[in-house]
Amino acid sequence: MKARTTIKDVAEAAGVGVATVSRVLSGGSASQPTRERVLAAAAELDYRPSALGRNLRQRRTGGIGLLVPDITDSFHGRVADGVLACARAAGEPVILGATGDDAESEAELIGVLLEQGVERVIAVPSGDPEPWGPAIRAGMTVVFADRRVIGRDNALSAVPAVLADERAGVRNAVEYLVGLGHRRIAYLGGVGQPQRAAAFRDTLAALGIAIDEELIVFGRGTRDSAYAAASGLFQHRPDLTGVIAGGNVLGEAAVLAARELDLRVPRDVSLIMFDDVPWAELCAPPLTVIASPAQDIGYRAAELVLRTAGRRTRGVRLPTELIIRGSCGPRR
Repeated sequence: MKARTTIKDVAEAAGVGVATVSRVLSGGSASQPTRERVLAAAAELDYRPSALGRNLRQRRTGGIGLLVPDITDSFHGRVADGVLACARAAGEPVILGATGDDAESEAELIGVLLEQGVERVIAVPSGDPEPWGPAIRAGMTVVFADRRVIGRDNALSAVPAVLADERAGVRNAVEYLVGLGHRRIAYLGGVGQPQRAAAFRDTLAALGIAIDEELIVFGRGTRDSAYAAASGLFQHRPDLTGVIAGGNVLGEAAVLAARELDLRVPRDVSLIMFDDVPWAELCAPPLTVIASPAQDIGYRAAELVLRTAGRRTRGVRLPTELIIRGSCGPRR
């Protein structure tokens, strides 16, 4: 039996990305040569994009799609747990996909959900607006969790999001370190979290501390990339005395890099991590964290996506908490 042609097959035949195929087949913008190449490939492969448009209106299958960057990340696991708890109470199945924080993978998974007639999707997005146009034009109900996507598309800006008050969380962390006497504070950030880096810069400026861009570094979503960023930061700037890691993978990388370089926490460097995870209390010393309500974010996102269809809904912002443990000390 011949396997059903997928949107990825069309993308490979046309020599373009999945996001481009989705955009062309849903009536979005593309150059004429690209449009013709995609349509020719779709015709040649007998691809039938039943979900891109009429499928959501005529063949509703229910269920919720859930897209997260990494299912092994404990924060995203707790977001998923919140979504599952709410969906279970509502009798809705959940289809889970991991994007790897990659826009092409995100677009491919969105295409799969559309093909399957899934009406609703909750996503911790990669931050690229490109993959979301086809879903919104097709009438899919979208809610973002933990992050939002910024784009020039008005429809995209109207997508509700359930977010932690990360600006307040980062501000509290910076003010705490400054109160301990630290001035050379670094920020170790990841993808899809521009608000955290912006809050770091804004708080330093408000406190009258010069912003040193060499102390603001970013790693990709993988552990290897996070470790390389943390290790490079410690080696290139031995004068830093405090670090705020923008997520638990980055915090783990900072702990490992400090250990490898014989940096003592907090005697040599004070460390604060965004996200409270079980291993944070098991470190020696236990890590000070900015706790974000991951499970509540997932639950509230599921509540929103189940009641939002066809209506404009405001997003939700949940508080964070600075939990002080043993990984920060006075500047020496």
